[in-house]
Amino acid sequence: MRRGLIHVLAWSLATGAAVTLSWWGVHTVMTGTAYDPPRALPITAGDATTQESKPLASSTSRPGPSGSASKKPAKRPNPSPSPSKPAAPSTSPSSTVSGQVKSYDTDGGRAVFDLGEASATLVSATPDAGWSMQVWKTETWIRVEFTSGANRVSVICTWHDGPPHVEIGTY
Repeated sequence: MRRGLIHVLAWSLATGAAVTLSWWGVHTVMTGTAYDPPRALPITAGDATTQESKPLASSTSRPGPSGSASKKPAKRPNPSPSPSKPAAPSTSPSSTVSGQVKSYDTDGGRAVFDLGEASATLVSATPDAGWSMQVWKTETWIRVEFTSGANRVSVICTWHDGPPHVEIGTY
């Protein structure tokens, strides 16, 4: 009986140590790969009264029955941004909202940037159904890449040599 209890205790300690070490390793790796979540932009009283009831995009929309005419056509890269309202100034000292928010629709999804005079920030990036997304950020550029199989669409915003400039490339 005593021998069995010692084996159970040794097994429990070894298992606990292995689980703790594994959790610590995974936690360390995952912490290093996380990026800043998109921030919400404030809505002013003027926007609330003039805003249409139909949203520009919804992550919860469902496609119609297969074969119906409600399917939306395939998107093509749109080098010109869709019209959007300038962002309202934020009272947060860490926020750099100083430009206008512009949305870029591609075959793989939508990327939304806040374009300032000398820098830009990524507001949101949403892949279309069947596409995945990856984001890279540095001090002088942001790249959002949408991937589906061998298809790749990149939305690159740079501002290292002037005001922010957005380019869309399909590979």
